Amino acid sequence: MSLLLLLLKGASLGKFFLSGATMLLSIATYALAFGWPYSTGFVLLLFFHELGHYLAARQRGLDTGLPMFIPFVGAWIALKDEIPDAETEAWVGIAGPLLGSLAALACYYLAEYYASSLLMAVAFSGFVLNLFNLIPVPPLDGGRISVAISRKLWYPGIPLLLACFWLHPNPLLLVVCFLAASQMWARRHETPVIDTLTPGKRLEYALLYFGLIAWLSLMTYNLHQALSGFR
Repeated sequence: MSLLLLLLKGASLGKFFLSGATMLLSIATYALAFGWPYSTGFVLLLFFHELGHYLAARQRGLDTGLPMFIPFVGAWIALKDEIPDAETEAWVGIAGPLLGSLAALACYYLAEYYASSLLMAVAFSGFVLNLFNLIPVPPLDGGRISVAISRKLWYPGIPLLLACFWLHPNPLLLVVCFLAASQMWARRHETPVIDTLTPGKRLEYALLYFGLIAWLSLMTYNLHQALSGFR
């Protein structure tokens, strides 16, 4: 109930129902290809990812919209306030993968407990989703986090996206590449503000960022092996 009140706070009832409607539409659309059980689990993990961003933004006093979903594209929250500094941008950016990864971990434990290949597949998708979002290019979460560490991390981002496209051809990856390139170009003259962060805070974000990448990579590999065993 408290979570529901937090979601409703600062949002009209109409916007709340619109968010829920886009979520249900995504579930129904994915269900046409993957079935209702998997689609429901996957969209719920998307919701927890976006909920992490939403809660972090609200914690920092930012006005933000409720999560919205587009089938086969993903989900997002619309920040209505300008992000004031690099630390806030990094915190809002990493909160999504953190909460999303915890939700995927919970799904993994349920899969282990019930020996469910379906839940294992949902958990695997959650880990992959959050790992992908940590690629260090804007508008992905990794691009937001890296502003608190070093913008030089943006440079390998597009090659990583192209590598993903080579391994798993998907037109959406090319769209993300285009968006990343355009945002990097638009922000090329933007004055870096990481000097406002103490070295300790920058180290904290670096450890959190790279630690999360390492853990998600390990979990993704382990679940890939586990899913192979179900075949």
